[in-house]
Amino acid sequence: MGNMATESAASVRVTDLLDAGSFVEIGGAVTARNTDFNMQEKETPADGVITGYGVIDGNLVYVYSQDVSVLNGAVGEMHARKIANIYDMAMKMGAPVIGLVDCAGLRLQEATDALHAFGNLYLKQTMASGVIPQITAIFGTCGGGLSVVPALTDFTFMEAEKAKLFVNSPNALPGNNISKLDTSCAKYQSEEAGLVDAVGTQEEILANIRALVCMIPGNNEENGSYEDCQDSLNRLLDGIENAVEDTSIALSMIADDNVFFETKRDYAKDMVTGFIRLNGMTIGAVANRTKVYNEESEVTAQFDGSLSADGAKKAAEFVNFCDAFNIPVLTLTNVTGFAACEYEEKNLAREAAKLTYAFANATVPKVNVVIGKAFGSAYVTMNSKSIGADMVYAWPAAEIGMMEANLAAKIMYAGADADTLKEKTAEYRELQSSPLSAARRGYVDTIIEPSETRKYVIGAFEMLFTKREDRPMKKHGSV
Repeated sequence: MGNMATESAASVRVTDLLDAGSFVEIGGAVTARNTDFNMQEKETPADGVITGYGVIDGNLVYVYSQDVSVLNGAVGEMHARKIANIYDMAMKMGAPVIGLVDCAGLRLQEATDALHAFGNLYLKQTMASGVIPQITAIFGTCGGGLSVVPALTDFTFMEAEKAKLFVNSPNALPGNNISKLDTSCAKYQSEEAGLVDAVGTQEEILANIRALVCMIPGNNEENGSYEDCQDSLNRLLDGIENAVEDTSIALSMIADDNVFFETKRDYAKDMVTGFIRLNGMTIGAVANRTKVYNEESEVTAQFDGSLSADGAKKAAEFVNFCDAFNIPVLTLTNVTGFAACEYEEKNLAREAAKLTYAFANATVPKVNVVIGKAFGSAYVTMNSKSIGADMVYAWPAAEIGMMEANLAAKIMYAGADADTLKEKTAEYRELQSSPLSAARRGYVDTIIEPSETRKYVIGAFEMLFTKREDRPMKKHGSV
């Protein structure tokens, strides 16, 4: 009886994910073909994975859902081949693949057959990367070699209580045990590892996937994702300047119907990434953040405004996805410089380079709004005009330059008295740090009122809709 309940869990997930009555199973009669260790005497219905296709709000998707009641969901030869077959079909049709994972790992009884078929699945995922979106949701165990599967996909979700994601189990780490530090739990993987986009109940995860599928294109040849916009294109954003600290709130205000789908929500919270719609068109959004507010308007996290290695990594991966799928990119810039600590010295130069590369390499429309401070090389990295932003706007209170005006004055006029420093600070702010100064040099296209931000960015993306930009011929970059 328990088996029946568990068995149905895999199919229930598929049914709950897709539009009612839309699922069509493929390969339902497939069973394991290996006979070693008396495998022929074991029941392996569908070889432990339900595969097929259906629709989400009318959008075609391909789905596989692992059944933990069949050999604990272990991946055997036919199991992996069924998933690879789904990938082949999705690539031909140009539709996303959604994997619902609950698996004990590779099937020991099939050893090399299972390994070969599983390696072929890695190959299919690699070929599909940048061609069709790939989404993984983890509801049970996802360990060892299977942990590479969500890492090869574009978006990953984890069930809050039962899901486990690991290369090596917590107990296998020298000096550690699961009671000391559970490195496999959803909290650790979402906050520390940065592989998980959102954590929640099964119902919340399936709702998240449905919302995401409706916001992103089905493949890389679709020219964006659209829906009818009922929101006013000229809607004024009263009070948006008060959301400078928590830009997830600012992005919600800018978006059609105030809908913002945030990605990697619990990781590197000093950087915000996610999707909004502007006049019905999906836009990828990247923004610096200095404070995180909860629904009760309480500050739950605070940052110093610098660009961190983890924040840069999070943003670079997101921009690469957007560029691969023809999704325009909007940035809200408020950055004071590079973060300073030993961890940053080990990682920041590399990750900042990857973010710089991602923005400079992206050929999709790119719009930047400087909403606060924009200092030094960290500003250059954040989608500045110099690395290819098509349009750059700035709010009147923005500061753009090398550093804070008072610090610059102290360096330039070392030893000067307080009155001189005050005078030179004001002079430096006017000549070198004001948005007007940047606009006079062509680095800012227009200085806009904060309340008119929605109107201006919609206009910019409409103007940039037919953008075409060539790059030097090469196999691929090496950054």
